[in-house]
Amino acid sequence: MTEAKIGNYRWVVCALLFFATTINYLDRAVISLLKSNLTTEFNWTDGDYADIEIAFKIAYALGLLVAGGIIDRLGTKVGYFLATFWWSVSAVCHAFVGSTFGFSVVRSALGVSEGGNFPAAIKTVAEWFPKKERAFATGIFNAGTNVGAIIAPLSVPFIAAAWGWRMAFIITGSSGFIWLIFWYFMYQMPSKHKKVTQAEVDYINADPEATKASAEAETQKISWGRLLSFKQTWAFVVGKFLTDPIWWFYLFWLPDFLQSEYQLKGTDIALPVATVYIIATFGSVAGGWLPMALIRNKWPTFKARKTSMFIYALLVIPIVFAQLLGNINMWYAVLVIGLAASAHQAWSANIFTTVSDMFPKNAIGTVTGIGGMFGSLGGVLLSWAVQKTYFCITVVLVK
Repeated sequence: MTEAKIGNYRWVVCALLFFATTINYLDRAVISLLKSNLTTEFNWTDGDYADIEIAFKIAYALGLLVAGGIIDRLGTKVGYFLATFWWSVSAVCHAFVGSTFGFSVVRSALGVSEGGNFPAAIKTVAEWFPKKERAFATGIFNAGTNVGAIIAPLSVPFIAAAWGWRMAFIITGSSGFIWLIFWYFMYQMPSKHKKVTQAEVDYINADPEATKASAEAETQKISWGRLLSFKQTWAFVVGKFLTDPIWWFYLFWLPDFLQSEYQLKGTDIALPVATVYIIATFGSVAGGWLPMALIRNKWPTFKARKTSMFIYALLVIPIVFAQLLGNINMWYAVLVIGLAASAHQAWSANIFTTVSDMFPKNAIGTVTGIGGMFGSLGGVLLSWAVQKTYFCITVVLVK
């Protein structure tokens, strides 16, 4: 059956997820681009900045853990709406802070509320897409993490230069309220949506695994304790714990690395940071396309997923040469970091999709939240390790 006969409203929903994720990461990235401004105003050390980001990550971990279960209970329409509303409020509130402690508070509020994005988005993909398309749809909306990180350096430094750092938080944070209008009026479950054809509903639910037994499983509540007894849950948890911290590191420290290593000032940071995330955007979408192409060529879903993820993992390896190449030219470092970020995003799009492959839809938000919590805790440990290493090196150099 052709796409025209099936209908394609699911891709409109995917676009909504993409823009929500873009806003999510835009709000998250603003502080890293204003670090020099805030350091001057509040006399921050790198340790102060690390502590603020640790507060965010701990709150984000808790938010993920709680949000997954809430979204499974409330549903994607209400759950996603509430999460976006509160993280937008938290993002705007950064503009009214007057102390380092205040930043820790608002960053924690942002972390808790932003925890709803990925559980809601992954659950929405599972509700709107058959398994063979889920990695591609996830890759598209997950590309919003890169686009948000692209928009941030291309806008935040210029807003801050023109109207001050407080206005940068207000303008970027307010974008979430615009998205809420579109979500409220355009989103509904496939079976209830007036613009979705019955053919598209049948296509979404056409997986061979969609048996009567699996349909019955959708109506049963699954406790955290039972979910944690499955090895599939722990496979997802370990994957997130080991890989999420790397993305956190890119997001929060890349601007500082480029400024410190290459003495970039003000808006000079915009193009190299944006370049890294432009490259990563292509990786996110291509990372979802490859397993979809393999599945359409009769590969088993599990084999297609694992083979793709192995390829992406190999593409990260050249990152070890970033410092060496950067000593030759900054742009060599930017390109190598961009390749690693691209491979990471491709891998991420697929590990998210494994949750919807392995679990019933009524548990997807919870499992995504559990894995995301461990990924965030891994980010906390990495920040703590960087902070302690920096302190030890400073002590040794002073002595």
